[in-house]
Formats: sequence, C-alpha cells, structure tokens
Amino acid sequence: MSMVIELLVAGLLAATIGYCITLNRRLTRLRSDEQSLKATIAELITATEIAERAIQGLKVTVRECDGTLGERLRTAERFLVDIEREVKAGETVVERISRITEAARDAGKPRVPPIPAVPPIVPVMVREPGEHGSAASTLAAAKAFAARVQTRAA
Repeated sequence: MSMVIELLVAGLLAATIGYCITLNRRLTRLRSDEQSLKATIAELITATEIAERAIQGLKVTVRECDGTLGERLRTAERFLVDIEREVKAGETVVERISRITEAARDAGKPRVPPIPAVPPIVPVMVREPGEHGSAASTLAAAKAFAARVQTRAA
C-alpha cells in the first residue's frame, strides 16, 4: 500500500509539474502580451498627444480664418456699396444717352417749319412822283411781296 500511495503521490507530482510547465508557458505569453500591451499603450499616448497638438493647430487656424473671413466680408460690403453707387451713376448716364438719342432721332426727322406769320397786307397808296413818302411805300410793298413768296416756298 505504501507503494500505491507513493505511486499516487508521484503521479500527482508529475501532474503538478506538467501543470506548472503549462502555467509557466501561459505566464510567459502573458508577460510578452504585457510588453506588447505596454507598447500599444505608449503608441496610443503618443497618438493622443499628436492629436491634441493637431487640435490646437486647428483652433488657431479657425481663429485666423474667422479673422480673415470677417475682413473679406467687410471688404466685400465696401465693394458692394461702391458698385451700387456706380450702377446708379451708370443708370443716370444711360438715361441721359437715351434722351440724347431720342433728341437725335427727332432731329433726323424732317421737320415741318412753322408757318411764319404773314404780315398783314398793307394797302399801298400810289402817290405821284413828286409826293413825299413814295420810297417808303415801295419798300413796304417789296417786303410784303417777299414774305408772300417765302410763305409759298415753304
């Protein structure tokens, strides 16, 4: 019986040694995984720091863009006011040109000259050559005749 007990103890001892070898392999893998995990954590910390710096850079860029955009908007508003002023001036010029064009069209059309007022026909009294005023009456008669001729020609 002592031999059976010793064989049983030896078997248990062999099982324990086998279990210890298995446990040692697992612990070795765990330690290597721990090293791998530590490296992964270190890489993650480095990546986090890089991301934080990138975020800070983006914040600075956003502030600069905001300032630049604000300045461009103010410049655009000034240009808009200038353009509106120029458009109004252009509309005024176009209006003047259209008036000039209409006047030129009207000038190109044949105009009917207004009929001049014909002076009333003054009866001419014929006087004898020795009488006073015969030159004045001749002049008045000539003017009346010329006015009638101009009226007929028009």
